[in-house]
Amino acid sequence: MGPTNANYNGTSRTARSEFISEVTGEVGVGVSGQLKVKASAAVVEIEQEYGVQLSVKLTAKLGNKIAVDTPSKYTTHAKYGVYRLKTAGYNQYVYANCTKGTKTNATLYTPARVGWYIWETK
Repeated sequence: MGPTNANYNGTSRTARSEFISEVTGEVGVGVSGQLKVKASAAVVEIEQEYGVQLSVKLTAKLGNKIAVDTPSKYTTHAKYGVYRLKTAGYNQYVYANCTKGTKTNATLYTPARVGWYIWETK
């Protein structure tokens, strides 16, 4: 969500880089393929299966700040937003006579956290 920001430190010393988020937005569950249950039910199953904390929707807010040290001659990059967990699987009915229906693939993108992603390049 929002642009990737960058700050190059061309000095011979470590410099402080400050980044401020430029967007506000809400991100919900995304589905690719066919999902035969409500997204909220799928989120509960994923949390239990993998031991993670997820949400049905999260909000990133304008004005969130972070300050980090940028080493000499490096560029610090920063991206703020909602980060999602990708879970791929399939749906398949099992009928009363124990036969199975056709498999349909589904991928779920579930909001996991709001925050900064920071990395450096030389």
